[in-house]
Amino acid sequence: MDRTHDPELRSWVESANEPRCDFPIQNLPFGVFRRKGSKEPPRGGVAIGDQILDLAAFGVKTGPNLDSLAAAGRAVWRALRARISAALSDPRQAKRLSRHLVPMNKAELFLPVSVGDYSDFYTGIHHATAVGKILRPENPLLPNYRWVPIGYHGRASSVVVSGTPVVRPNGQTKAPDAPAPSFGPSKRLDFELELGIVIGPGNRLGRPVPIARALDRVFGLVLLNDWSARDIQAWEYQPLGPFLAKSFATTIAPWVVTLEALAPFRAPAFARSAGEPRPLAYLYDEADQREGGYDIALEVHLSSAKMRAEKRPPVRLALSNFRYSYWTIAQIVAHQTSNGCNLRPGDILGTGTISGPTPDSAGSLLELTQGGKTPVALPSGESRLFLDDGDEVTLLGRCEREGFAPIGFGSAAGRIRPAPQLRSS
Repeated sequence: MDRTHDPELRSWVESANEPRCDFPIQNLPFGVFRRKGSKEPPRGGVAIGDQILDLAAFGVKTGPNLDSLAAAGRAVWRALRARISAALSDPRQAKRLSRHLVPMNKAELFLPVSVGDYSDFYTGIHHATAVGKILRPENPLLPNYRWVPIGYHGRASSVVVSGTPVVRPNGQTKAPDAPAPSFGPSKRLDFELELGIVIGPGNRLGRPVPIARALDRVFGLVLLNDWSARDIQAWEYQPLGPFLAKSFATTIAPWVVTLEALAPFRAPAFARSAGEPRPLAYLYDEADQREGGYDIALEVHLSSAKMRAEKRPPVRLALSNFRYSYWTIAQIVAHQTSNGCNLRPGDILGTGTISGPTPDSAGSLLELTQGGKTPVALPSGESRLFLDDGDEVTLLGRCEREGFAPIGFGSAAGRIRPAPQLRSS
C-alpha cells in the first residue's frame, strides 16, 4: 500500500468525501463513458464521487474500451493511480481538471473492456453445497470440487453493461412427469451474485501462468450477474454443462475496481478444515494462502414493477461476502491457464455464485426458495419463487475495514423483459 490508500486523503471533488460514497479518492475505478445525447466516441474515465474524470486529462487515450490500459501492466496502473490521486487531492489542480469532469447522471456508460472471452467458475462452496442438496440430496458436493476449480466457457457476446434490459429466454424444458419436452419462455429465471475478474496482460498460448505471478495478470474486479434459466438448465446441462440457460445475458458493472484499490481489504484464503485436501502444487502458494482472499461485502436487491409503482425502495434479498469463495483469484487464473490456455486483455473470469453459510446470504433464488418450494415475500405483498417480468435485480459491492476508507463497486442492474414470440417462418 502507499499514499493513495491514506484514509485522511480528501479530494477537491466534494462528493468524493461523502461518508457512503462508493468512489472516494482511495478507490479510483476505471470505466468507459461519453456524455449522454452526444456523438462523442466512448473513452476511458475514472470515477470520483459523483463525477467521471476523463483520462485524456492525463494523456491517456484508451479508445472505446480499456483493453490497452489493462494490457499495460501493474507498474503503469500504479503510476497512473498515483498521478490521478495526487491531482484530485491538490486544490491547485481543480481549475485545470474541472473541464475534464462529467457528472455521472449526464454520462452514458459502456462495457469497460471488450470481453473477448468469458469463463465462469463455481468457487462458492456454500452455493455449490446448497444447490447440490437440491439436485443430488444423497451426494451434494461432487468429489472433484475440493480438488479443482470447476468452470465452463461462457458466451462473451452476451455480456452486457449494467442497465441493459434482460430479455427472458425461450428454451426447451421438461417437467419430471411430462412424456416429452416443450418449448417456450423460461418459468424459473434466476440471478447469480458473482464477481468478474478482468484480465490485464495476457499469456502466450502454451505458457501457463504460475500461481505466484497470477495476480500480475489481473486488472481488477467488477460485479457480475450470471442470469440463469433454471428450468432450461435442468434439461440441457447433462452431460456437457451450461449452454442456452446461461448465454442469453450476463450483466457486469461499468466500473473496474483495481487490485491496487483493494489492497487494504486482502484477507486469508478460505479456511479449509483438517479433513479437506491441500490444493495441488500448481494451485498452492504460501503468500496466496495468507492473503489471497478479499473482504468484499456483496448484496442482491430486487424491485418489482408493483414496488416501483408504489414508490417502494428495492428490498435486499441477500448479503454475502467474497471471503466465502473456496478458491482465490490467483488459483482461478492459474487453473484457467494451467493447460496452456491463453488469456487476453479484457477477458473476464466469473467467480461463480458467492453465497454465505446462512439463509439470508444465499446468492440465488434457487437457494433462497429451496429449489422453488418456499416463496420469498416482498414488501408489496407479492412473493417470488423465481423472477417475474418487470423485476429489476441490482447487485452491490462494498469494502470496509477499520483504519481505511471504505470503497464501493457501483452497481450491476438489469430489468426483465418478456420473452419474444417466435414466428414459425
